[in-house]
Amino acid sequence: MKFRLLPSVLCLLSSALWLSAAPVNSTISAVTVYTDRAVVTRSATVDLPGGTTELVFANLPQALNERSLQVSGRGTAQALILDVSAKQTYVDFTPNTRVKELEDQLKGLGKQVRGLDDRTNLLNAQHASLAQMEAALFAPPTKDVPRPDLNQFTSSLNYLTEAKAKLTTERAALDEQREELSVKINTAQQQLNELRGSGGRAFKTVTVRVSAPQAGNLEVALSYTVPGASWSPSYDARVLSSEHAVALGYFGVVRQSTGEDWKDVALTLSTARPGLGGAAPVLTVWNVDVFNPVLLRQQANEDKRREMNAKAAYAPAPAIAGGVNMQSLTSDTPMEMKDAEMASATIEAGATSASFKIAVASSVPSDNSPQKVPITAVKLAANPEYLTVPKRLATAYLTAKVVNNSDFPLLTGAMNVFLDGTFVATSSLRTVMSGEKFDLALGADEGISVKHKRVNKFTEDTGLTNSGKRITYEYLITIQNNKKTAERVIVADQIPLSRNEKVVVKQLAPSASELKPTDEGTLKWTLDLKPGEKRELTVKFAIEYDKDVNVTGIE
Repeated sequence: MKFRLLPSVLCLLSSALWLSAAPVNSTISAVTVYTDRAVVTRSATVDLPGGTTELVFANLPQALNERSLQVSGRGTAQALILDVSAKQTYVDFTPNTRVKELEDQLKGLGKQVRGLDDRTNLLNAQHASLAQMEAALFAPPTKDVPRPDLNQFTSSLNYLTEAKAKLTTERAALDEQREELSVKINTAQQQLNELRGSGGRAFKTVTVRVSAPQAGNLEVALSYTVPGASWSPSYDARVLSSEHAVALGYFGVVRQSTGEDWKDVALTLSTARPGLGGAAPVLTVWNVDVFNPVLLRQQANEDKRREMNAKAAYAPAPAIAGGVNMQSLTSDTPMEMKDAEMASATIEAGATSASFKIAVASSVPSDNSPQKVPITAVKLAANPEYLTVPKRLATAYLTAKVVNNSDFPLLTGAMNVFLDGTFVATSSLRTVMSGEKFDLALGADEGISVKHKRVNKFTEDTGLTNSGKRITYEYLITIQNNKKTAERVIVADQIPLSRNEKVVVKQLAPSASELKPTDEGTLKWTLDLKPGEKRELTVKFAIEYDKDVNVTGIE
């Protein structure tokens, strides 16, 4: 009976000998950035011995989401990924190279500050010496120290004046250098505090158990989600007036303070919002009842129990190791690349979205500084026109009606506007889908002259008994095209609206038949102006009401 147990014991000993731990020297190869987080992918190539191997990824960010861990592999080893686990570890040093750089930078800046202090002390000593010389120069003569003659006095006085002026200049220069150093020190210290606060001395260690029937290599990729990263759209709109086109540069501004520097990574920007979940929220019953604290407490306990049951129902199942193909490979058989099978997987699902793969490798340091990466550049045909509201501001604003003819959705973001190479304004762009028409606000243009002037305000009594009152307003709007090309200008003004039958507003110019106001009282003219052409528009209206009526809104 004892001899029958011997093969089983030997098998167990053999399995134990096959288990080995291998630290993985991985690098960040790809990052997908969302609006409030990032998915980081680390890659490494490992040589697997036969049997079960633990691949150890050490010093990962403490804040990584353990439920988001994903592992994949491909190589000559017929590998089976058994399971993935993560635990928090503590170290006595900070392995982040960015932290070391900032600490060295602060030491260097501290040395510069001490140098400025030494120079300041030297200048103070020189100033004290000059003060003693000045006191001696103006001191009353004594028997041992006679009064200097006029030439000596003038020469000494000139020397003291020049020396004091030189000291003052050097002190001012030292103050400027001290201010610059103070800004650099504060910036570096703030970045260092952010990095230390993002993980401190705590890190995560992820262990991946892999089984292989025989030795071979495996290209393994580990992905995880970390907070502290975001991106936002940014645009540069360059108006080409001679071509009636807009060259639109589309950028992503990326920030991250995850505790890891991203160096030369394949960067992807995603519009998905994982925080919203994959489905719309569900309405619960809205009950209204008489206040009863006992029933409310019971209801709260019941709701809590249901919530815990729901979480347990959707908890991820434990990893189950699959079988391993133990068929051996002869030396004559070519090493075929095979995908590693997954025994279990955990995926964070997001809503349907667009992802932008950046064309070139990008580097983003973990100091929360903005990094601008290009997404695309498109040239949009534009029908330019000007819009002006002279009553509010005597300025013409250039707008362009364009169509998003690219395959990229344009998301809401800030936009810098350049007119024929000159920066003219900061604007914004609303979300525009591919193929959608939209108006592009391109800032003020002084090439269109706008003037607004009230030329008349006349008050008179009305009615047989002078019981009524009429106030007549007259405004003159002047628009002139000072550009060398014909331009279209939309002019907007208004007449008041009466909200009471006792107050009557009469439109006098332009007549209602010539230009009908909108329901809000807005008047709009569309002017096609030739180069140098000037047009004058008159807005005239009267407000009539009884004298015993107190009217509001009158200018």
